[in-house]
Amino acid sequence: MNKKEKRQQMVKRQQDMLNAAKAAHRELSAEEQAEFDSLQRQIETLNVEIEQEERQQGAGQGAETPAEGAGQERRVDPEQVRQQERTRISEITNLCREFGMEDQLPAFISGNNSVESVRAAVIEHMRQNGAPLNGRVTVETDEQDKFRNAASDALLMRSGLNPEKPADGARELMGMSLRDLAIECLAAEGKTGMNRKSADELYTEMQRQFFNPTAAFPTILDNTINKAYVEGHRTAPVTFDRWTKRGTLKDFKTHDNNYLSGPAGEFLEVPEGGELKHDIWNDEKRPTRKLKTYGRQFTMTRQAFINDDIDIITRMPAKYAASARKTLNKQCYKILINNPAIYDGVKLFDSKHANLLATGTGITREALQGMIMALSNQKDEFGEACIIRPAAIIVPSGYKFEMYTIFFSPTINTEDNTQAVNPLYQYRESIEIVEDPTINAMCGGFGNQMPWWLLGAKEDTDFMEVDYLNGQDVPNIRRSEVPGTLGFVWDIYLDWGISVMDYRGAIKNPGVVVNSPVKLA
Repeated sequence: MNKKEKRQQMVKRQQDMLNAAKAAHRELSAEEQAEFDSLQRQIETLNVEIEQEERQQGAGQGAETPAEGAGQERRVDPEQVRQQERTRISEITNLCREFGMEDQLPAFISGNNSVESVRAAVIEHMRQNGAPLNGRVTVETDEQDKFRNAASDALLMRSGLNPEKPADGARELMGMSLRDLAIECLAAEGKTGMNRKSADELYTEMQRQFFNPTAAFPTILDNTINKAYVEGHRTAPVTFDRWTKRGTLKDFKTHDNNYLSGPAGEFLEVPEGGELKHDIWNDEKRPTRKLKTYGRQFTMTRQAFINDDIDIITRMPAKYAASARKTLNKQCYKILINNPAIYDGVKLFDSKHANLLATGTGITREALQGMIMALSNQKDEFGEACIIRPAAIIVPSGYKFEMYTIFFSPTINTEDNTQAVNPLYQYRESIEIVEDPTINAMCGGFGNQMPWWLLGAKEDTDFMEVDYLNGQDVPNIRRSEVPGTLGFVWDIYLDWGISVMDYRGAIKNPGVVVNSPVKLA
């Protein structure tokens, strides 16, 4: 490929990016702009090189060359040529962007058009199309898109899920039923007489449009469901992400190439004239990580459409999104409670791991002190001190009250009934108390023994990690066609994997029997 072909290929890539952005009614993204600018710099360099080659070819064919002094050939300064090219490109770029002609910019630059010729083209463009408002091109949102956004927000507000910034016209549409919205959508698509059809007939008409990408009604349902389940995901009452690390994997393979390098050796004294000692360390293989897919499917049935049951597309998606988070929350706590064998074949909390108290206790200063000491005295795979700072205490419902009493009291009573400094008071801000009733439920409720745990700071240790496919932690949702189903069907699913990465990051107290302070009728 010669330089001109290479330049043409780069210009084509720039044009493709501009066309794609224009078709989507948007500006270039940060990544696209960076690529565009990089290509532009390469095009500038190629322009200079091509121009120099053409001049040299002209000189070789006997072209006249201006003389300098006593018949010396005048040399072309490459840097000067580059600067002139940058100035030309800069001025042409400003003209095109100011008057909405970005799509012609690559052609102007690669065609070596002068600034004057581009200015003439701009004037002709303005004569034919008129000057853009405020010197910028504005893209108007299609009226149908505005209606779809307003209808989606109207359905959410009808169900009590109020968007932060409702679309214009949403409040005016709140009184419309699903049947009314369907009639409105069909009328906008040119269909007449829809208001005389029954809800059942309208439903049949909507089913025909299920996979039509331009149909408004299915799009309104999709938009409503997307907004609803995102809100449900955001507000789900879970606590696992307060003490687990968040990771990402790019596929569903078993990832077993996570290695930990040994510590750097201590510095050794180098005597005068002596040699530095070479340091050698070992690598330790860490646990494998793997993603799994979890999901559900739900349907807005024919009956729900006829009954105008909008909760199916507002409340239910939010519940399923919250269910995904709760499922993940339960799986994390299940590992803590069930204490399975981990990557080394030993139970997560075991005497071999030095992370399990021999006897369970309630919330006491002595127990906390012992757990803090056990955590901070853990050693890594190479026998070096881990130096793990305590950061979180996980407790079942019913323990938190005692935790606050211990941590937030500046003084304590001694055996002699005098006041003394409470050493745990210094941890009141550095240790977070995480209380979750999931522990109570999994242990059988009040009246049963319930454990609690002390965890180290995420910066100091990888205790437990939750991985998501490409980092996406919000469930996916899509419309699905299910033969024989009378209704609009959606699949909702999410990919995640939970891995215990290092048992040294937590200490378990088996706990004691937890009773409710009051008896319920």
